[in-house]
Amino acid sequence: MDSKELAEYIEATDGISKPWLLVQLRMKKLQERAGELSPEEYTTAIADIHKDLMNLGEWWIGIEEEEFGKSL
Repeated sequence: MDSKELAEYIEATDGISKPWLLVQLRMKKLQERAGELSPEEYTTAIADIHKDLMNLGEWWIGIEEEEFGKSL
C-alpha cells in the first residue's frame, strides 16, 4: 500500500481521529521520499515521527477492543 492508498483508507474509515494511523502515513510518505533526502534529513524526520509517536503515550489502555477490534 502506498501513501495515497493509505490516506484513502484513513479517510474512508474515519481514521483521521486515530493518531497511530497518521503516524503510519507519515512513515510511508517518508519511506517514499527516502531517496531524495540526505542521511541527516532522513534521520531528523525519523526522530520527529518517533517523538510524536512516543507522545501518544498509552492512550489505548482500557479501550483496546473499541480501537483495535477483538483479539484472536
